Amino acid sequence: MAFASILNEAEVKAALAGCAAADSFNHKTFFKACGMSGKSADEVKKAFYIIDQDNSGFIEEEELKLFLQNFSAGARALTDKETAAFLIAGDSDGDGKIGVEEFAAMVKA
Repeated sequence: MAFASILNEAEVKAALAGCAAADSFNHKTFFKACGMSGKSADEVKKAFYIIDQDNSGFIEEEELKLFLQNFSAGARALTDKETAAFLIAGDSDGDGKIGVEEFAAMVKA
């Protein structure tokens, strides 16, 4: 698990179980359940760079779709509806992607 140095494995498993069904993902609930919302700014930035698979400095729609798989390889992909809602929630400047500051704000919200 890429997040092993940041998050507690049991909390991650519980967070993933809480959104195992299609269209059940809620980013606020997930960030609280996995413990990320309580992490330091540096730890949240580390998480951002794990999720930013292409190292572009942004989390784009395709990376959001595969968001849960960063926490567990066997996790499901987000549905199109969940992905769109997640992007809207995090993209405060409307550029179609989530930057590190936008991600940090979303995690802490």
